[in-house]
Amino acid sequence: MLLAHGIGGRQDLPIPLAAALIGAILALLVSFVALGALWTEPRLGGDLRRGGSLPAVVQRAVSSPAWPWFWRLAGLVAAAYFCVGLIFGPDRAENPTAGVFYVLFWVGLVPLSLLFGPVWRGLNPLRTLHLLACKGLGRDPRLGLRPLPPGLGHWPATVGLLAFVWLELVAPERATLPVITIWLAAYAVLMLAGAVVFGSRWFGHADAFEVYSALVGRLAPVERRDDGVVAWRNSLDGMSGLRPAPGLTVLVVVLLGSTMYDSLSNAPVWVRFVQESLLPAPVVGTAGLFVVIGLVLAAYRGATALAGRWGAAEPGTTAGELAHAIVPIAVGYVIAHYYSLFLLEGQRTLALLSDPLDTGANWLGTAGWTVHAAGTTPAGIAVLQVTVIVIGHVLGTVLAHDRALVLFPRRTAVLGQIPLLVLMVAYTVTGLLLLFAG
Repeated sequence: MLLAHGIGGRQDLPIPLAAALIGAILALLVSFVALGALWTEPRLGGDLRRGGSLPAVVQRAVSSPAWPWFWRLAGLVAAAYFCVGLIFGPDRAENPTAGVFYVLFWVGLVPLSLLFGPVWRGLNPLRTLHLLACKGLGRDPRLGLRPLPPGLGHWPATVGLLAFVWLELVAPERATLPVITIWLAAYAVLMLAGAVVFGSRWFGHADAFEVYSALVGRLAPVERRDDGVVAWRNSLDGMSGLRPAPGLTVLVVVLLGSTMYDSLSNAPVWVRFVQESLLPAPVVGTAGLFVVIGLVLAAYRGATALAGRWGAAEPGTTAGELAHAIVPIAVGYVIAHYYSLFLLEGQRTLALLSDPLDTGANWLGTAGWTVHAAGTTPAGIAVLQVTVIVIGHVLGTVLAHDRALVLFPRRTAVLGQIPLLVLMVAYTVTGLLLLFAG
């Protein structure tokens, strides 16, 4: 089943829960002690810390005026092909639409952005349609009917992301064509209307998928510098360059909390609770989603407030300044939770894509593909899941430590990080418990 993420229960896998918890906590404690002793000055995010440029052939390709248009047209073609199955295909399991939307697109954005940066900005068909319309009318796409509100920040993207995770995790009949069509149509209208009013910069603040890709893309090992050169970089430098903005904290918490809720929703205890509840399942699911996100946000707000107090930071700044440290944690959970779904359901979706109308066609030559485990085993997937969760938390600890050295006076820098360490441990334990409960 498409929305039954993962490969089954975790209790019978060859990694004891206690061992996973102890190993993860020890990794965080050792990282914290080592950073406190050895990392005594801020090292991340400086403009001078640049890697070497990519080969000249790559530079020439990405500097060509045809380069961005190639990807814009690729995004339009892919969107048009997706709409064939969405609009004209039959509403049954053999239609690839749900798999493309929830698996290849939503989950696939993570590895693409991790490797190549904010890819959805270049592929976004809505941005391209707005650009083409402006060119046809002789208008500057950056200019709208009015300027962007100064405090807009990431709030529109946060609302859009929350709407999408509710659709993916809670909405009734969410894998059916009418539900997906209505959601996407409403989303497209809102994005294009916003671009008309505020100009193309609206997408960078309001398009949830573009902002999501840009966040994850800050961990990519490459970047396009201000001078147009594409260069290698330290991925943590990219993430450290993320600055506070309105709505950023809630945005990253929604990413983390929604993935945690997804794990919870597959746990037998939650399934029984929903089945035995007197309320409709969507109502219970909606409440559960908001409660989990709220608890994750409350824990983060409480820990960062305490860290700011103990570290003698400027009041009210700590939560926003440390939000970037949550991103690798959220990415780790996404990879851990969706890896097997992406591997297995992704193959099935690629096979179905050759016949979006379910007429026996083979337009892409993939109709005969069969799903393969690609050498993975339950034990291997379990090890991968635990590993990426721990790596995400360790990277978050490094980012938080480096930023704390900037925010806090040296005498209180380590003390101020203790609440953050407790928060990381709490997130790790919760994530592994939910992972094993699935």
